[in-house]
Amino acid sequence: MKQQSILWQAAGFALVTFGGTIAHFLYDWTGKNILISPFSGVNESTWEHMKLLFWPLLLFALVQRLFYRDPENYWCVKLAEILLGLSLIPMLFYTYNGVFGQSADWINITIFYICALLVFLFEWWAFQYDRLPCKHPQLAFAAICLIGVLFVVFTFAPPQIPLFRDPLTGTYGIQL
Repeated sequence: MKQQSILWQAAGFALVTFGGTIAHFLYDWTGKNILISPFSGVNESTWEHMKLLFWPLLLFALVQRLFYRDPENYWCVKLAEILLGLSLIPMLFYTYNGVFGQSADWINITIFYICALLVFLFEWWAFQYDRLPCKHPQLAFAAICLIGVLFVVFTFAPPQIPLFRDPLTGTYGIQL
C-alpha cells in the first residue's frame, strides 16, 4: 500500500498540474465559451487561480475514489487537501506581493506547483498514517460540492473584493 500510495500522489500531482495549466488557458482557447468559464480561469485574479487547483483536484479525487475503497476517511482527507491548497494559494501570493510589492508570473506559476505538491504530500501523510479521523464523510463530500458551486457562482457574480479582482484589467469575474 505504501508504494501504491506514493504512485497515486505522483500521478495526482502530474495530472493536477497538467490539468490546472490547461485550465488556465482553456477559456481563451475556446473563444471565451461561457460553458467552459466555471471550470477554467476567466481572468488573472487570485480566485481564478484557486479554481485551477480545485477542479483538477476534484476530478482526480473522483477517479481515485474508484480505487480507494478502504479508507473511511477518504472524503475528509480530500476536503482537508482541497482546503489546504485553496488556502495556500492566496496566502503565498499575497505574502510575497506584500513583501516585494509586485507580482512576477514565474513566481505565480511556482506557487501553483508548490501548492499542488504540498496537497499531495499532505494526502500521502494523511492516508499513510491515518491521522485524519472522519465521522461524517458525507458532510465532507457535501462541503467539497459546495466549494464547487461557489466557484461556479463566483465566476459570474463575484464579490467586489481584491481576491476576485483581475489585477490586469481591474474587473471582476467573467466579462460577458
